[in-house]
Amino acid sequence: MDKNAILPELGLVGRIARKAVAEREAEYAGEIRRLLDAALDQVRRAGPKARPRVADIVAAAGLSNDAFYRHFRSKDALMAAVLADGVERLADYVTHRMSKESGPEGRVRSWVAAILAQAEPASAADTRAVLCQTGALGADLVSGQAGSAPQRLAVLLYEPFEGLGVREPESCAGLVAYAIVGKLSEYLWSNTEPAPEDVDRLARFCLSVAAAQAQ
Repeated sequence: MDKNAILPELGLVGRIARKAVAEREAEYAGEIRRLLDAALDQVRRAGPKARPRVADIVAAAGLSNDAFYRHFRSKDALMAAVLADGVERLADYVTHRMSKESGPEGRVRSWVAAILAQAEPASAADTRAVLCQTGALGADLVSGQAGSAPQRLAVLLYEPFEGLGVREPESCAGLVAYAIVGKLSEYLWSNTEPAPEDVDRLARFCLSVAAAQAQ
């Protein structure tokens, strides 16, 4: 048989296979999102002291145990994913807040304010509950090992720090991010909300660090 005669069939097979893979990928992504949302909702309901069961999470998601274990080895793995998902949502929120500012100084101030806004009562309750559920992972809000909060948020400072003339914006942003996320953790665990003057003081600290590192 002429090899060229097979090529159209292979093209068709490839298109069908790619379509099937894309459909399965979309299905799995939907399952993961439902599990993440259901886990967060169960944590909200249970509070920091109770631990929701996998059965409760699966039922709330409207999925099966097979679907759960297709994506997560354990409930701890799911809770780590919930924490990482929260970091991504926070990064999106901070990015949105920063986009409303035109100058680098304003974007740095907005970055600080958006992060510390997570200590407001409604947001703080969810965050504390998730951290309590993850046990030892709670410390990783600061260490960055689960969810990489400081590293993920530091990236958002690269551009404004460059605009402020910082010689090594990535290094400087990393140090500042650890400091601010550390203060956020302090506010969360003490169940206190930073006052506007606290936010302003921390923003001025970040800008002073940038000024000290400017060219």
